[in-house]
Amino acid sequence: MTTRYERIGTTLRTVFAPAQLEITDESTKHARHAGRNGISGGETHYRVTMVAESLAGRSRVERSRAVHEALDAEFKTGLHALSLTLRTPEEAA
Repeated sequence: MTTRYERIGTTLRTVFAPAQLEITDESTKHARHAGRNGISGGETHYRVTMVAESLAGRSRVERSRAVHEALDAEFKTGLHALSLTLRTPEEAA
């Protein structure tokens, strides 16, 4: 069985073909607030930094929506929050 971390990475690599992808599980920083909201403590909050040419021509909001759509299945099964930094290679240079 794969972890949510692995599934997020696989999905983002498949959909966006990023030149750079960093995923950090920050769930432990949110365990108290997650528990109060009825969310299990693990694999719920992630920080994603992605550099991909496929993001070119999209606004910041469009980029965020595209990532959220790609990870829809994860949100439906317990992913609660993403902190996103999304850039094209030119923007990252």
